[in-house]
Amino acid sequence: MDNETPEEIVSDETAETPTEEVSETAETETTETAEAEETSPADETAEASDTPELTIGGEASAEQEIDPNYKPVIRGRIDKFGVAMGTGRRKTSVARVRIKDGSGKITVNGRDLNDYFHMERDQKNVVAPLKLAEKEGSVDVWVRVTGGGTTGQVGAILLGISRALQAIDENLHHKLAAAGYLTRDSRMVERKKFGFKKARKSFQFSKR
Repeated sequence: MDNETPEEIVSDETAETPTEEVSETAETETTETAEAEETSPADETAEASDTPELTIGGEASAEQEIDPNYKPVIRGRIDKFGVAMGTGRRKTSVARVRIKDGSGKITVNGRDLNDYFHMERDQKNVVAPLKLAEKEGSVDVWVRVTGGGTTGQVGAILLGISRALQAIDENLHHKLAAAGYLTRDSRMVERKKFGFKKARKSFQFSKR
């Protein structure tokens, strides 16, 4: 016994270790792997997908952003005769709009809408705020517009009608604003510069 080497002693001790401890460790490893499989990343993704996602311009997000205590700025007004008035501007065009209860007639500078604007796109843009407010066919619109071209006049009339509708019913503010009808388009033609042919276009360069 005294002549035994240290290697033989270590081997005897390993041989005498109980097999129960090995089996217990194997069981714990299997349970840990099962738990890991139960909480896999796929399950986490599925749980995360159940939560509602925020979308830009969506109906749900728009409803959440509306503050009940918010008081919109009303740029239109109603005169003593009950006629709603609104002024719209676009480029160099200015439109003065009057809206009152009627049969849905739209008059621009003394002419019918379809007679004044021949493009279907322009006609739809003028009527767009009335359709959104569900007032098409139930009100008469009288417009006097000056300056600019067709595009500028259409944009000015659209803004003027939207402001007049806002004066009729303040609850239409959020709907009209979400559609962009109450935003003044501030884009203008850039002015001509000295030494240039146009705003940025230059004359032909001559080296000699």
